Amino acid sequence: MLMKQKKPLFIMTVIALLIVVTFFISLNLGVIRIAPFDVIKTLFGNGTERDALVLMEFRLPRMVIALLIGAGLAVSGAILQGVSQNGLADPGILGINAGAGLAVVLFIFFFQGTHTALGLSSIFVMPFSALVGGCLAAFLIYVLAWKKGVTPIRLILVGIGVNAAFGAALIVFQLKMNPRDFMQATVWLSGSIWGTNWKFVLAILPWILIFIPFAMFKARYLNILNLGDSVAIGLGAAVEKERRKLLFISVALAGSCVAAGGGIAFLGLVAPHLARRLVGPKHEVLLPASALMGALLLLVADTIGRNLLAPSEIPVGLVVSAIGAPYFIYLLMKTN
Repeated sequence: MLMKQKKPLFIMTVIALLIVVTFFISLNLGVIRIAPFDVIKTLFGNGTERDALVLMEFRLPRMVIALLIGAGLAVSGAILQGVSQNGLADPGILGINAGAGLAVVLFIFFFQGTHTALGLSSIFVMPFSALVGGCLAAFLIYVLAWKKGVTPIRLILVGIGVNAAFGAALIVFQLKMNPRDFMQATVWLSGSIWGTNWKFVLAILPWILIFIPFAMFKARYLNILNLGDSVAIGLGAAVEKERRKLLFISVALAGSCVAAGGGIAFLGLVAPHLARRLVGPKHEVLLPASALMGALLLLVADTIGRNLLAPSEIPVGLVVSAIGAPYFIYLLMKTN
């Protein structure tokens, strides 16, 4: 029994160490290569002005955002899979990311004119806009999928339909933008960590620090919901009330991540599955393991996207999709 308790902790420690190693390697790589010793010197304030500029103003905020977005999307996906009792659930596949993205594009379109000139207040307002769009998408999915309850397959099919509808609306508003804004919005929506400064870190950080611990506090309800509604009610759980709370947490995490990183699909699907294979289905350990796995996957994907075709850059969402899409097909083939 003691060994079983130690195993998840050991695995999460290994993942955390992999994050640290990947983080340090990523600091070295880029169009401007910085030697490991120079990285250490710069982090302690003894580097050159050029190295300090590259690391502190460009690479570090981007990598921190990648860690936050990866953790947020992974926990959001784990919650959706637990609430829906559907291993195929993911905020990108179900349309929550698309709803959040549409809300952000509408905010930019009507109030900013261009998202390259966002003021400080706008950076902090965008996650709230994304939350509204994500909640609208979740509400539509839940209502349309309801038929004397919500079945897993019906939820996925309705989610894919809502995703397509929001995607079409996104294209309509993109076409009304000028060509420069259209291209920037297209790259962002494909999953690009375009907010490479500390303001975006500060904008997304409170959402991650509030809602991931809140999700972990509610982990026991996810365990109960996985037993089925009738058993959960028999155990005294307020099923619909807790389900709505958990859905709100999932949407809030997904919306804030979309506001900072665009439409990164499949991460919320793959990370919880990998974590579940490593630490098991108990959500008290699954949620933190998913957060670590999501952070690691997105950091690796961002490192690949920045360096594979340097000086050109591959949006991190495309790198994640290249990994996640085959895994999604594999899961579909396994599903009865």
